[in-house]
Amino acid sequence: MEQLEAGQETATLLINCPDQKGLIHNITQFIYTNGGNVVDLEQHVDASESRFFMRISWDMRDFVIPREALAVAFQRALATPFQMDWQLFFDDQRPRMAVFVSQHSHCMHDILARYQSGEWPVEIPLVISNHRVMEEAVTAAGIPFHYLPMTKDNKAEVEVAQLALLRDANIDVIVLARYMQILSPAFIEVYPHRIINIHHSFLPAFPGAKPYHSAHARGVKIIGATSHYVTAELDAGPIIEQDVAHVRHSDDVEDLVRKGRDVEKLVLSRAIWNHLNHKVLVYKNRTVVFE
Repeated sequence: MEQLEAGQETATLLINCPDQKGLIHNITQFIYTNGGNVVDLEQHVDASESRFFMRISWDMRDFVIPREALAVAFQRALATPFQMDWQLFFDDQRPRMAVFVSQHSHCMHDILARYQSGEWPVEIPLVISNHRVMEEAVTAAGIPFHYLPMTKDNKAEVEVAQLALLRDANIDVIVLARYMQILSPAFIEVYPHRIINIHHSFLPAFPGAKPYHSAHARGVKIIGATSHYVTAELDAGPIIEQDVAHVRHSDDVEDLVRKGRDVEKLVLSRAIWNHLNHKVLVYKNRTVVFE
């Protein structure tokens, strides 16, 4: 996140629209003429799609349009004339994040460490799990833990209960920290591009419950992880972050698992960071991730 002066209040806009002349001028002029001072700006044009993308933040302290009127004013002045899809955020509104986890604990422990250290601008009102493995660690961090065991016979019922918990907690984004259940399309529709997943990058070459065993048998030289938004098509949502680790001939399966889990933690944490700081724009099935 950009460094802010003491007392500075910022607004951030994420914008995408058909590319056309004058977009940067008109957007920055709107902010300037209303008393704002731009503190961060990044833009990208996808030439193949003729599409314009922007993330812009500005100081709100002298801005003449009240926060509660800003969305309507921006829609009228720029969004409608330029056919913009846009999102508006304020830096003092912390996203509320729910975490889903099963038995693999490495990503959940990493999230808890970053949350407790104050590294992320986020609130975590609850953790949901179909196992009790992480219950003690989560409750020790002062976060309510909800144990909802799931079977093929009660999946629909459990998802109804999960959605009720999420709604009551006013959740903005969900993180699947190695949650080993497939969400239904109906569930995903409630949080479009707001469910972040992590998985190893061997798919589809090494599917199944033991990808590292299969990869070891093939003698792979790199392993990796992918974090993406969840869509109805399994493991095919817009990718937010990826990374790899090198593998040596002397590494056994346990080494691959250890290295793989390290990459998974880092990739998921970067994806979460980018989402929480409003740095990700989704268009079709791709993302633009700003620095």
